Amino acid sequence: MLNLLKLRRKHGHQAIPDLRSAVLMESHRGFPVIDERKFEGDRQTLVNACPTGAIRKDPVSVDLGKCIFCGECERMSGGAIRFTNGHKLGASGRTQLMVTSSLSYEGFRDCSIRARAEIHRLFGRSLKLRQVSAGGCNGCEMELAACGNVNFDMGRFGIDFVASPRHADGIVLTGPVTRNMAPALMDAYRSISEPKIVIAVGACAISGGVFGGSDETNRGFLDEVKVDLFVPGCPPHPLTIINAVLDFIGKK
Repeated sequence: MLNLLKLRRKHGHQAIPDLRSAVLMESHRGFPVIDERKFEGDRQTLVNACPTGAIRKDPVSVDLGKCIFCGECERMSGGAIRFTNGHKLGASGRTQLMVTSSLSYEGFRDCSIRARAEIHRLFGRSLKLRQVSAGGCNGCEMELAACGNVNFDMGRFGIDFVASPRHADGIVLTGPVTRNMAPALMDAYRSISEPKIVIAVGACAISGGVFGGSDETNRGFLDEVKVDLFVPGCPPHPLTIINAVLDFIGKK
């Protein structure tokens, strides 16, 4: 036991001390910046190159809810679309995920998430979430699991994943919602006591991603249930997830 205590003291506190001000490496693909002046040639070619239909041409915009951050648009646009390392991409409204040339990263951050007073009052000190993988590839699920590891330690903010929806305050949805998982997802949602929240993590959960429009999906859940928080990415970084949830519940 004494040796274990010595080892624990030697290891120290390994978690990132300030998740709110952490900066990701320059190579990380985060918030896209659009410069209309640099576009040359047929913009329709750029639109057609996007595998998820995230790009529109009139005006040029990128839908973060559909974007899988593959970088193809950046390579083809000659610098007109450039991905920065801005990783705080959560939004409390679906339309707020539309990025145009007039929107800067700072402007996006200012209006993307509006923390409601009742959310902070109810969940500001303790938020228990049930994660439901509705046909996901396990990418978003792995990043969600990483949120609780020794580096990110999401539990220090009172945010934890629980094994049963009956113990949860809300659902974290990943995956495009396959036909087979649609009933289970709805059952899990109905098993959570009111008031409850829904968080959609990843392009598949938000829009269907690369599976959008597939006959094997059933996204009726998203038509019936209000999503309170959108966290884009494919998959989103743990810092993207944690910062979005902290902003949503009003924690500084």
